[in-house]
Amino acid sequence: MSIPYSNIFSICPKNWEIAPLQEHLFFQEGPGILAKDFRDSGVSLLRLAGVGDKFATLDGCNFLDPEMVDKKWPHFRLDAGDIVTSASASFGRTSIVGKATEGAISYTGIIRFRPRTNKIVPGFIELFLRSPFFENQARSFAVGGVIQHFGPTHLKQMAIALPPIEEQMAISSIIGAFDDKIELNRRMHATLKATAQALFKSWFVDFDPVRAKMEGRAPEGMDEATAALFPDGLEESESDLGRVPRGWKVQSLDEIAEFLNGLALQKFPATDPAGSLPVIKIAELRNGISAKSDRASRDVPEKYIIEDGDFLFSWSGSLLAKFWTEGEGALNQHLFKVTSERYPMWFVSHWVHHHLEEFQSIAASKATTMGHIQRSHLKSAMAICPMDDALKKFDTVMAPFIDASIRNEIESRSLATLRDTLLSKLLRGELRVAQAEKEIFA
Repeated sequence: MSIPYSNIFSICPKNWEIAPLQEHLFFQEGPGILAKDFRDSGVSLLRLAGVGDKFATLDGCNFLDPEMVDKKWPHFRLDAGDIVTSASASFGRTSIVGKATEGAISYTGIIRFRPRTNKIVPGFIELFLRSPFFENQARSFAVGGVIQHFGPTHLKQMAIALPPIEEQMAISSIIGAFDDKIELNRRMHATLKATAQALFKSWFVDFDPVRAKMEGRAPEGMDEATAALFPDGLEESESDLGRVPRGWKVQSLDEIAEFLNGLALQKFPATDPAGSLPVIKIAELRNGISAKSDRASRDVPEKYIIEDGDFLFSWSGSLLAKFWTEGEGALNQHLFKVTSERYPMWFVSHWVHHHLEEFQSIAASKATTMGHIQRSHLKSAMAICPMDDALKKFDTVMAPFIDASIRNEIESRSLATLRDTLLSKLLRGELRVAQAEKEIFA
């Protein structure tokens, strides 16, 4: 049997086996399930939203009737250790099936893999599916217009390069160490974010410390110096927010921050790709910079150049808000760069997130192709602002959460870049395991 695209493995060591993918891997796409099959409970249906992290999750899952599953799809239940990957839209979204997703059914557009022979280990399958050697083959077969996809028919025409089992395990161990650190950073980021959000809501939305002092109780979870920053009473505000802490002001989002709209960056074409900037659009805000990102000239005015730690907010399409950690880029239209001369960015960012669900609802109600909000909505969205001296002291408590979160994200980006570089070289045999260990631990 001739093996298409084997030339991409042409520099592999002689003791590696170049083989058809189907010879050593079992693969199966999820069954054709329709919306009418969904139930309120039952067998979980793994969706694309749950694929991408190290372990698959049931985020955004639907449910299927157990009797229907046993009758129509009994052989599609996922086993712990299976590897799942997206067959459309976002190539490279790959996860391991753990205990939490064992027994679920994967939706159409998700393919699960497992070893067919003893010449490949599951960990190596995962690495191969995330590598350019798989992606390049998948894209060469992918069909469709805006959303491309491939399927089992195409997989049967693909090839894989297999090192000896011992080397597969060593490669998996090296790359796994990077993945473990990135996963730890992700969990730390989630914990920092949840803690900061809980504190913000308690202090600036629910006014728990103020209410405790009104009842003669010491505010929970803080020392006396921090508790002293909160007033001991509420007063009526001029807005429709009702009673707010005594002495605190109510201001609109556009009063506490500046919202700089991006540019139509096709007016700044990149003439030199090496000296250009990636264009930050809504897709980049969601998924990060990629090889598919547009490029812009460095002639872009300086205020539209984005750096790590800048807070960005997309005001149309998929309304998102986050601190940017993907390196230097150019701000495209439909995104705001949010800054403030008076208020710290942790404070501004939390108020944007506080109103984000409302903004998303407004955008969804627009009878247009791409819903959006207007500056008038920023003017009508209110923030409750402490007195300046108190805010400065609150900053010493709240700012470290944001700073640590940004550092974690930047470190994870650097680790991912190094991991992907090593993976590419290791899977081609261009770099051997012993050499990689020396480079990492030197």
